[in-house]
Amino acid sequence: MAPDDDVRALADAWLADDPDPATRTELDRLIAGLPGTEAELRDRFAGPLTFGTAGLRGRLRAGPNGMNLAVVTRAAAGLVTWLAAQGGEGPLVIGYDARHGSREFAEQTARVATGAGREALVMPALLPTPVLAYAVRAFDAVAGVMVTASHNPPQDNGYKVYLGRALGGPGGDGAQIVPPADAGIEAAIRAVGPIAGIPLGAPGTLIDDKILSRYAQSAATVLAEDGPRDLAVAYTPMHGVGGSTLVAAFAAAGFPAPAVVAAQAEPDPEFPTVAFPNPEEPGAMDRLLALAASTGADLAIANDPDADRCAVAVPTAGGGWRALRGDELGVLLGDHLIRRGSGGTYATTIVSSQLLGRLCAARGVPYAETLTGFKWIVRAAEELAYGYEEALGYCVAPGLVRDKDGITAALTVAELAAGLKASGRTLADRLDELAVEFGVHATDQLSVRVDDLAEIGAAMTRARQAPPATLLGLAAGTTDDAANNVLTFRTSSVRAVIRPSGTEPKLKAYLEVVEPVASGDLAAARARAGDGLVELRREIAAALGV
Repeated sequence: MAPDDDVRALADAWLADDPDPATRTELDRLIAGLPGTEAELRDRFAGPLTFGTAGLRGRLRAGPNGMNLAVVTRAAAGLVTWLAAQGGEGPLVIGYDARHGSREFAEQTARVATGAGREALVMPALLPTPVLAYAVRAFDAVAGVMVTASHNPPQDNGYKVYLGRALGGPGGDGAQIVPPADAGIEAAIRAVGPIAGIPLGAPGTLIDDKILSRYAQSAATVLAEDGPRDLAVAYTPMHGVGGSTLVAAFAAAGFPAPAVVAAQAEPDPEFPTVAFPNPEEPGAMDRLLALAASTGADLAIANDPDADRCAVAVPTAGGGWRALRGDELGVLLGDHLIRRGSGGTYATTIVSSQLLGRLCAARGVPYAETLTGFKWIVRAAEELAYGYEEALGYCVAPGLVRDKDGITAALTVAELAAGLKASGRTLADRLDELAVEFGVHATDQLSVRVDDLAEIGAAMTRARQAPPATLLGLAAGTTDDAANNVLTFRTSSVRAVIRPSGTEPKLKAYLEVVEPVASGDLAAARARAGDGLVELRREIAAALGV
């Protein structure tokens, strides 16, 4: 037997069952290229994409270890089988973004659902992930599927699953799946037989295009009706699908139309003007900040490509612009909602800043911390008022969208900024006031990308076996959540939370230094905190051996 006979057999079997001519041609070419293409084929057949709590996500390519029509067909068949086994009734709502293959994957999901006898409701156009999450609740659907890879590179796509009230419960109505649902769906996918045996039905029912105006009008109700609306905003959807939705939401709320970065206004799956379509990445907001400066904007706002995240930048005293960290915007929004009287629990994750918790304690507001991920944040309490994660995700209206929502977050920060502007203040001023009251909470990340996942385990082992005795000269304690593979080192004024990334081959350390503001000298406190972060990064890197 030739060395590549086993992978050739796997590829031949997959080829015979692949319903897509394009990926069949791609696989044919790789098979014909053996033995020179053996490594590539082995990578594609190393195993199937894992269906986890974020659904599926991977590169667009033929084979089980990629996003393609065959993989999506099996995923849809497994999902509808699992829904039926749980006794879930109601339609499946399906949305999609502008990425390569998204529309086709959505259409195939609808055909699999109707072929299994379930009603499929398909979004009428390219729309943001939050609109899909909204529609799950609005149509009392059993579940929702959003075809998107969020802010991943252009060569990726993904498949995110939401549950409705019947299977998700009150706290999970319209929220992303959590265990054990992910394992159950994964098992159902594994049990799917040949694709040729999966019945395909009609293409589903197209939802009326009024869904956009319904969402926009609902989003506007998040704001106080009589608040100031005088605010000049520069905006970019970053080649994604958020543009028309955000503009409609701003109009419904009574804000002036934002100035939009023309080169990034229309959906484009190649994301041609950015190296990486994520507002957190260096350079991604350059065009936005240039537009904000040239138009004299009060605020700059960016959504990621599926508009579930929101980034904000503010003008600086020197005439430039500064992007707010996720924790800064997170506490600003939480503070605003508390002052506005939004009742319920305020939640964030164990890796986000401690400032929201201290703010809630001072204001007598219920507070909760969860593991990372919005699937956990929105389940922190049934009566949730607000939730955020430091990676630019904000849920300001859980009764509307039980997930992070970059559109309603943008509206809410605009409301806050307009109110501050009316009183001669800015977002930066409010951050200063919070820092004086609670101390400067400076945060940063140490992120280590690896080629070999074993390196992450080795680094975590080193830190467990020899944790730092001190951090910034103070005695440090260690908390080890082995079940979730999270290490926390802490002093009275310093915290480092260490965990492997759930979506990338990275080890992440979330760093925080808290400095009180002595005698009102905020600048000195910020300088001390910044110096502390530099030293803390060095100490944690040494503990990890990276």
